[in-house]
Amino acid sequence: MLLFPYFQIPHLRPAEYKRSRLPRSRRTVNRPYGGVLSGIAVRERIIRAFLVEEQKIVKKVLKIQKTKDKTAAK
Repeated sequence: MLLFPYFQIPHLRPAEYKRSRLPRSRRTVNRPYGGVLSGIAVRERIIRAFLVEEQKIVKKVLKIQKTKDKTAAK
């Protein structure tokens, strides 16, 4: 729930959005997937993508360490 009413998108019927003279910035929210996904859903997608990338980096580092251990053991 937003505390400031001037940040909210006006509640109109879909056809009224097209016919209204509202600027684009007043018809959508300013974030990825603006107005299509909720803020919580966007946050979850961002966090999930970040964690997936971090997991890839960790796997790569562990693989490098494993190869170093094998070469050092020989």
